[in-house]
Amino acid sequence: MVFAGRGGKSSRRITALRNQPREERGWTARGGYTQGVPSTRLMRRLSLLALLLFLGILPLRAQQIVPAAAAAKLLPDAVFFRGQSAPVEARNSGGVHYPDGMYVLSAIVDSSGYSSGIQQKYQAYFISEVTVDIEGHKLGPGAYGVGFVNGKFGVMDIGAHDLFSVPATHDAVLRRPSPFQVIADAKTGSYRLYFGRNYVVFSRSDKSAQ
Repeated sequence: MVFAGRGGKSSRRITALRNQPREERGWTARGGYTQGVPSTRLMRRLSLLALLLFLGILPLRAQQIVPAAAAAKLLPDAVFFRGQSAPVEARNSGGVHYPDGMYVLSAIVDSSGYSSGIQQKYQAYFISEVTVDIEGHKLGPGAYGVGFVNGKFGVMDIGAHDLFSVPATHDAVLRRPSPFQVIADAKTGSYRLYFGRNYVVFSRSDKSAQ
């Protein structure tokens, strides 16, 4: 009776094991199985995955848009530009976070304390940890003053010196325009920096970590 009972338990274990997927019970080349031993096919897949991650062929995460709530935690309350500081409007901020940890961030600033000439052009702070391409113009890592004036998007260095300006695009079909937002462009890896319905497209110039 004891022998039969042991045999019954053994049979139930074997039956349960056979009902498991082959990858879980360790299917061998001879058609047998060994519980707890990974299959050769599974081990090969894991090894390939580890190799791709090591070589950087398979990114750990995709680049992603940084919403205002997250950007507000990264940006200071005030930023320095042309000899003085201006408060940042955290609710009107955003950017892009790249797979290698680098950021491109921007936010509208309160430039009321500046001269009228600077106020007109200095509407937002633009910070980049990487080289970006803005409508065909390269912009290296750094902090800049930017703004939309008369249908053009202008970029100034930290001393309020004009660097370049490019024609802006007016989006008449944008469903929910806001004072400021960053959204993905139709082209992979490119993004739109919006002020209301006007925008320019930017992308990371160094694509090694995209």
